[in-house]
Amino acid sequence: MTTPRPSLTLSSTVLDAPDAAELADFYRRLLGWEPVQEEPGWVKLLPPGGGSGLGFQTEKAYVSPVWPASPGDQLMMLHLDFEVTDLEAGVAHAVAEGATPAEFQPQPDVRVLFDPVGHPFCLFVNDPAPGRTPAISPEWVAEQTRNIGAEDRVAELPAATPRQVPEAG
Repeated sequence: MTTPRPSLTLSSTVLDAPDAAELADFYRRLLGWEPVQEEPGWVKLLPPGGGSGLGFQTEKAYVSPVWPASPGDQLMMLHLDFEVTDLEAGVAHAVAEGATPAEFQPQPDVRVLFDPVGHPFCLFVNDPAPGRTPAISPEWVAEQTRNIGAEDRVAELPAATPRQVPEAG
């Protein structure tokens, strides 16, 4: 005898962080999603128009995953994929908000980045670019990091407005 399956709806994917509010703020700026629940140690963001959201939970014992991992490294348990229409503009926006590009980039139409606490996430386009994966040089990452450090992103960005990325010309 089988029991009927109950109704299940994915509400959110939850990411642990040393500070839930800080990581939620990064994803709020990155995605333009609004917080719908904020409590000590917990924040939930939802996309405009509803749907499954992202939750952020404070975990004092949080350890950043290593990517790509080697035996014995802290593994990522999942990663988030975000489709973009312009890969270069998507990476520039993510970096401006505090993401760091991974040194290893496995595909020409995907960019792996790390959020401020080290969770890997991917930006991808559905129209694959031909050829080899272009390298992201350490110099480019250092330049972007210097530029970000020179800004006060929080002061420049109103609480409920995502940063606009200029179109590539």
